[in-house]
Amino acid sequence: MRNLINFFIQYSVLLLFLFMEVVAMGFVVKNQAYQQSVFLSSSNSSIASLYEISNSVVEFFKLKTANETLSEENTALKNQLIRLQNQLTTLKPERKDSLRFQIPPEMEYQFIAAKVINSSTNKLQNYITLNKGLRDGIKVDMGVISDLGVVGIVKTVSDKFAVVIPILNDKIKINCKFTKSHYSGPLQWDGFDYRYANLNDIARHVEFSLGDSLVTSGFTNTFPEGIPVGNIENFDIKESDAYYRIRVKLAVDFRTLSHVKVIDYKNYGEQRYLEKVAEK
Repeated sequence: MRNLINFFIQYSVLLLFLFMEVVAMGFVVKNQAYQQSVFLSSSNSSIASLYEISNSVVEFFKLKTANETLSEENTALKNQLIRLQNQLTTLKPERKDSLRFQIPPEMEYQFIAAKVINSSTNKLQNYITLNKGLRDGIKVDMGVISDLGVVGIVKTVSDKFAVVIPILNDKIKINCKFTKSHYSGPLQWDGFDYRYANLNDIARHVEFSLGDSLVTSGFTNTFPEGIPVGNIENFDIKESDAYYRIRVKLAVDFRTLSHVKVIDYKNYGEQRYLEKVAEK
C-alpha cells in the first residue's frame, strides 16, 4: 500500500496532466461534430483491427483441428478406395478358364492415420514420433507415408506412441524404381540435405533423364508398389564407373510434415515367415 501511495506522489504531475488531457479531449469530441465523427471513425477502425487479429488467432487454432479432421477423412477415403479396388479385382477371374476370384495378397492393406508430434532433420540419424501406438494397430516394421510420398518405417512402438526411422536416416534403405523403365535400386540418405537422397546400384546401361519419377518397387513387405519417392535432380558417371551417382529430390518435405499414414499390411507375418525360412 505504501508503495502505491509513493507511486502516485512521485508521478502526480504526470497523472494530473494525462487526466486533464482526457477531460479536454472529451469536451472537444462532445461539443464539436467534426471531431466527434473523426474520433468515432478512429475508434471503429481500432476496434475492427482488434477483431481482425482476434479472428485470425481463433481461425489459426481452428485450422489445426481442421487439418487433423481432413487427415482422418483422407485416410478413410484411401481405405475405401483400396477396398473398392480389391472388390473390382474380385470381379475378374484369375484365368479365362477359372471361376475363382481372389484379391492379390500384396494388395491386402489399409492405412492408419497418425500425427507427427516430434521430429528432427538436422542429424545423421533422424527420428519421427507419432501419436499412435499398439492400441491403434501400429506395429514394428510398418511403412509410413504422407499424401506426398514415402516417409519411413516404424522402428519401435509403445501403447500410445510410435517412433519412425524416416528416409533421413542412414540406417534405412528404400527400394524404389523408375516409373518409365521399372529398373530398381536402393535409396539412401547421405546425412547432408533433408531435401535429397542418393539412388544407388543403377548400372550405366540403364536409360533415364533428369526429372524422371521414382516410386516404391513393391519388392519389400513394407511398402506396396507405386508410392512416390522423388524425382531425379542430377546424376553423373565416370568413364571407369559401373554405376551412376544419382541425386534424388525427395517427394516429402520433412520440415513441414505434420500428418502421416501408417500402412497395415495384412499378410506381413506370413510373408516374412516364409522369407526367413528361405534364408536358413
